[in-house]
Amino acid sequence: MTLRNVTVAAAIACVLGFGPADAKTLRWAFQGQLGALDPYTLNETFTLGQLGNVYEGLTRRGKDLAIEPALAESWEIVEPTRWRFKLREGVKFANGNDFNADDVVFSAERVLSENSDLKTRLPADVKVEKVDDYTVDFVLSSPNPILHYEWDTWYIMDKEWSEEVGLTNVVSASDTASSKAAFMSNGTGPYVIESHEPGVKTVYKPNPDWWDEIEGNIDEVVFTPISQDATRVAALLSGEVDLVDPVPVQDIERVNASDNADAMTGPELRTVFLGFNSIRDELPTSDVKGKNPFQDANVRKAFYQAIDIEAIKSKVMRGLATPSALLISPLLFEGSGEFERHPYDPEAAKKLLADAGYPDGFTVGMDCPNDRYVNDEAICQAVAAMLARIGVKVDLNAQTKSKYFGKVLATGGYDTDFYLLGWTPGSFDSYNILVNLAGCRDETGKGGPFNLGGWCSPEVDELAKQILVENDPAKRDQLIADAYTIMHEQVSHIPLHQQSLAWGKSKKLDLVQRADNQVLFKWMTLND
Repeated sequence: MTLRNVTVAAAIACVLGFGPADAKTLRWAFQGQLGALDPYTLNETFTLGQLGNVYEGLTRRGKDLAIEPALAESWEIVEPTRWRFKLREGVKFANGNDFNADDVVFSAERVLSENSDLKTRLPADVKVEKVDDYTVDFVLSSPNPILHYEWDTWYIMDKEWSEEVGLTNVVSASDTASSKAAFMSNGTGPYVIESHEPGVKTVYKPNPDWWDEIEGNIDEVVFTPISQDATRVAALLSGEVDLVDPVPVQDIERVNASDNADAMTGPELRTVFLGFNSIRDELPTSDVKGKNPFQDANVRKAFYQAIDIEAIKSKVMRGLATPSALLISPLLFEGSGEFERHPYDPEAAKKLLADAGYPDGFTVGMDCPNDRYVNDEAICQAVAAMLARIGVKVDLNAQTKSKYFGKVLATGGYDTDFYLLGWTPGSFDSYNILVNLAGCRDETGKGGPFNLGGWCSPEVDELAKQILVENDPAKRDQLIADAYTIMHEQVSHIPLHQQSLAWGKSKKLDLVQRADNQVLFKWMTLND
């Protein structure tokens, strides 16, 4: 991440002042559920943000999103391919166990193991060596200047505790019959989870032995999932909850007009996009047999040009979205301004379909969450209606995020032909996009783990390898632009927009709203 990007992140982080440090209970609600507490089960901002109140990485990000020391006090590159991390001494897990190098080595092995949804936090061939109880080396096969950029959400687990409770193996996101251990936690962070009833309520308490200092005054957090928008807003306006995420865009004015609540809006780094199953020879949900329409770039471009992004922005998102030509926020890549979206043109889309051999269109299934992103199901409904105008009949399958992710991710066998997904690069760097969302993969997920549709470009993969080791910023940016050019021209995906943050909060609550959309309790204060 360049210094400029850190500065931009600082500028868009909204930091409010703190009041008197009187102990308070925070009641808050999100549209989706918090499921298994295994920190490697689901690479999702909401889940990782909630667990970030309980667990910690070797690094963390501050209010301005800059990288800071956490469980590692310092680090250095002792050789081009060897990073050395000095661990913080005197840190204890919530159960009283000491944190040390054995926990880091264990966590590295575990995050790279089967069922982990966070494998890309570390290079697959990394060697993690214990130097002493509080020193760990990461030995790489090639230089990697951004090795630690995503480690704020690579949470370190207690080796001894994990073995005792039966959590040596990662709980799969598609596992609907997890053991009791999947709903237990033991971190080194500022809060502990006192109780957890998935889909009902989760209660957090401060960790009295945390090595750092909680800046706010929240001594209890009661989280309740509220999926219905109207019910969630009503709970905020009535004072039943102090914080909700998100406020539906159509309700922002009403919240701001109330006496006891207001809406916090701001830019988010997440890009919402559509993807295609282009890896299989035939689409299971389509009436086209013997071939896969999405393997033709003309078909993918036809879908792109059939979508009226301005209508989605104005009617579905009520203006709280920024249309995007790339899978990354322009705040995170300076070259974004060189790219423009393919124009909305239904007639051109029909011609592209006809040229591809589908003059009458075809049918296809579409997977969409209905409680993960802002107006996610409404976006999918709008897309389906727009595609119908060019002869494509979409069979929409909108589900709660737990069912959706269990179906479309690697653990569910990438069971999707056409899908909506949102992505914030955890490193705030384009390499994350190119590897996770566009890297070639096989049927098992070896390769780009979140490339759900399996689009593949050996040229992009080769550029990604060069980007990883290139230290010259200008050369690196050009390589990134070259990769995005290929993806744009071949329509690897359909970028839609960066959605805006929209949190609703009590006027008594002061907090930090970061552009990565993590809800962190340690910076919150409830005033009388």
